[in-house]
Amino acid sequence: MTDDLPPNPALLPAGLRDLLPPDAETEAAAIGAVMRVFAGHGYQRVKPPLMEFEDSLLGATGAAMAEQVFRLMDPDTHRMMAIRADMTPQIARIATTRMAHAARPLRLSYNGQCLRVRATQLDPDRQLAQSGLELIGPDTPEADAEIIVVGAEALAGLGLNRLSFDLTMPPLVPTLLEESGISGEQRSRLAFALDRKDAAAVAEHGGTIAGTLTDLLFASGPVPRALEALQAANLTPGARLLAQRLAATVRAIQARAPGLKLTVDPVEFRGLKYHTGVCFTVYAPGTHEELGRGGRYVCGDNEAATGLTIYPDAVLRAAPPQQGLTRVYLPIGEDGAPVRAQGYATIAGLGPVPDAKSEATRLSCSHVVIGGALLALAVE
Repeated sequence: MTDDLPPNPALLPAGLRDLLPPDAETEAAAIGAVMRVFAGHGYQRVKPPLMEFEDSLLGATGAAMAEQVFRLMDPDTHRMMAIRADMTPQIARIATTRMAHAARPLRLSYNGQCLRVRATQLDPDRQLAQSGLELIGPDTPEADAEIIVVGAEALAGLGLNRLSFDLTMPPLVPTLLEESGISGEQRSRLAFALDRKDAAAVAEHGGTIAGTLTDLLFASGPVPRALEALQAANLTPGARLLAQRLAATVRAIQARAPGLKLTVDPVEFRGLKYHTGVCFTVYAPGTHEELGRGGRYVCGDNEAATGLTIYPDAVLRAAPPQQGLTRVYLPIGEDGAPVRAQGYATIAGLGPVPDAKSEATRLSCSHVVIGGALLALAVE
């Protein structure tokens, strides 16, 4: 026998949580608004399954998320399955299989839940929502710009009008190191120094390109300064092409959205392992939490693609409070159809009550219908 108390049914595993009223409704409305913007720009919605066979989900771009997926055995086929930790690899699979013959450029959007093995210090949730769009086919600065501009429009619809898109080119530093002949232990130490933005260590381990890397390290920030530094830097041929592509993407974004705040970090090379070109992270003023992340990758074996994943949970924490539907109490016998047609939510009484106004207050309603008339309750 033991005196241990029974487990609390409200207790959930770490990183998982219930979303209660009104937050669940607010999230659904926000996601709906974002998806409507995507649809308005021609992005067609797809809905991949929550889990797939492991070898399919973790193939190609999905391999980057292999350490974050939960696995289980399919009792029918006895093959291993995996629960998605990120939706982009699934969209890539759909584009290269089910929609391989669809006309390019192919514009797809999606929304769904993902589950990850481990949380991070910045984001303690292991279940997270993702809403995103992918542009598959063209490998151009204009395609990169479209993804960013459409994403900014979708977030602006939620009241986030002062966004910052931080642009990077993850292949630039590795290409520069490789073409400069830096390898082995020196390369590992230099990469670590660049990752930590340690200028002294960069100077120590940078060898012949220490000056170039130091200049680029201090150039991170607003677009004009960063691009001027890239233009002036003594880059190798491959790195020069990547820098030119980054600059062309900036120009394409500014042509479509001249007021959008952009920053550039020339030496940032972290990110999802499947990214192959211009990448970006979305931030809002006053928060260090990522609202979204995206960039260029290879879809399937060799098809160019770029996309953006928005994190609705983080977006709603950064956005102004979203107004839910106004609640109206309907005593028995009152018709709620005219009120609902005006955009209100009606809470129908299920039995007689001595005071309709008191009952409305008890049920968190701000209005009540009496004799067919909509009445606002006094705010105390």
